[in-house]
Amino acid sequence: MSEVQESRLARRVDEAAADLLKRSRSVAPVDVFTRIGWIRAARVEEWRQGRHDHLHAAMSVHPDKIAAALRALRAWAERNGLEPAEAAYTAATRDRRPLRFTAAGAEAAELAHRTHWLSPALTPAQRERLAARRDKAPDITAVDPDGPWTCGGCHGAGGLQVVEDSVPLCLDCADLGHLVFLPSGDAALSRRAKQESGLSAVVVRHNRRRKRYERRGVLVEEAALERAEERCLADEDLRARRRDRDRERRAVRDVEFLDRLAAEIGRLFPGCPPGRAEEIARHAGLRGSGRVGRTAAGRDLDAEAVTLAVVASVRHLDTGYDAMLMAGVPRREARDRIRADVEATLAAWRAGP
Repeated sequence: MSEVQESRLARRVDEAAADLLKRSRSVAPVDVFTRIGWIRAARVEEWRQGRHDHLHAAMSVHPDKIAAALRALRAWAERNGLEPAEAAYTAATRDRRPLRFTAAGAEAAELAHRTHWLSPALTPAQRERLAARRDKAPDITAVDPDGPWTCGGCHGAGGLQVVEDSVPLCLDCADLGHLVFLPSGDAALSRRAKQESGLSAVVVRHNRRRKRYERRGVLVEEAALERAEERCLADEDLRARRRDRDRERRAVRDVEFLDRLAAEIGRLFPGCPPGRAEEIARHAGLRGSGRVGRTAAGRDLDAEAVTLAVVASVRHLDTGYDAMLMAGVPRREARDRIRADVEATLAAWRAGP
């Protein structure tokens, strides 16, 4: 890579790492690769399932460029006082083998990929929780394929698929054929069935539209499912009351958060029309929406996250952006056309009444 190319790459890595740090207070190389578009989250999931010999096999980027990104990440982390922590990457297979990142498997390169960078502001308790979550062995994964396939063991067709040593196997050949399928939907029953079962697996299916794997249920021992059902029936009333209390507490917390978010919008944009700050807060902070108000940065009332919520509102309600999209104008082109109008509105709101 030329010096100019490496400098441009370093800026991309810096921006991605800074955003990840705001959201989770830690930065992992794999997440940086995902953020800058070098690998999709679904491909990372496939690597974790053991479907790729190493991470680089799932990436269409030259190893030299990946090495340059790792150097840039380390430099950024050291400039910002972050602390290194080695993570354990374990395959979601029965043998729980360590995952490889590179074709050669050289220890120095593997360590660079495994190194996470942590915020020095983390408390000891937060570090402990983060480490436990980071190093927890993943569940065995069975995939519900979206097309026909042939088992590498018995050469039969169909059914759920488990990969071992890059070979797709049916449940019988993977010694999981005695398990029963419990669909998603009852979190308590699923959790207890897994607890009761000596052997279990998570069932996922690839969503082509969203380009990610989504959980469909779990495979557990039949006797374990029966015991879990008995436990759930025994305390059904108690769990129902607990759900009601939790719902009430969440509602109170949501109201308090939306009030704080609206107040922060009013502080950053004192010229925001009456009632508009509350409207923006309700939209951006809607539970389960996935909008900026529900991100870690949004919940922390980060100024950039709050501004993004305001920008989105102005874009849709105070410009011709939506009409352009309906007329078939490409999204990026439409945003370019209305950028000046958005910036003018924000400037007026920042200036105050």
